[in-house]
Amino acid sequence: MSGLALVGGNSILGSSYGVDAEAHVVLQRHGSDAYNLPHVIDHAANMQALADAGCDRVLALGSVGSLREELPVGTFLAPDDFIALGPSPSIHHDYRAHRVPGFTPGWRARVIETWAQSSSTPLVGGGVYWQSAGPRFETPAEIRIFAQHAHVVGMTLASECVVAGELGLDYAAICIVDNMANGVGSTPLTLDQFEDGKQANHQRLIEALDAVLPQL
Repeated sequence: MSGLALVGGNSILGSSYGVDAEAHVVLQRHGSDAYNLPHVIDHAANMQALADAGCDRVLALGSVGSLREELPVGTFLAPDDFIALGPSPSIHHDYRAHRVPGFTPGWRARVIETWAQSSSTPLVGGGVYWQSAGPRFETPAEIRIFAQHAHVVGMTLASECVVAGELGLDYAAICIVDNMANGVGSTPLTLDQFEDGKQANHQRLIEALDAVLPQL
């Protein structure tokens, strides 16, 4: 085993992607049997399972809404920071929970460099991810606040990153813009738009991963 874990949502990867993978572990963060909503995902259990399997680094995939018109649907982005103002999960119940979180710089740089060398799909190499509580989408008023400080919005990656770091797992993420956040696009966000964006991005993501993963 190479030690690489690929973590994504069910709708991002599909239920069968990576089943026969030999060089990396694939984890569906929302569950493989029943769907767990974003706010009830057991990030500690997910990341501990990867550590127990011998993984030492995580490439996380997250469906996001764009907070900026210059990041349209179809954009792939590797965030370099995040904002998560709600309660944060931790595997610790003592002073060890006081740690400085973040994406792993060296691992993140390697992912970006390898992506540029191996995939024809452009990757934006920076930006701030805002984690909202979920499971509902955000209001336009909330999005106006988020957009002053971040580039994309999602519901899972920041919490996952915190727990991965506590377990000593290097962590980098690729955000897939499946929709313009509520109030950013020219029309109000609908669930149909969100689903259409996911479907449009799916094959492009799989093709990029097929090119990049063997080099990681």
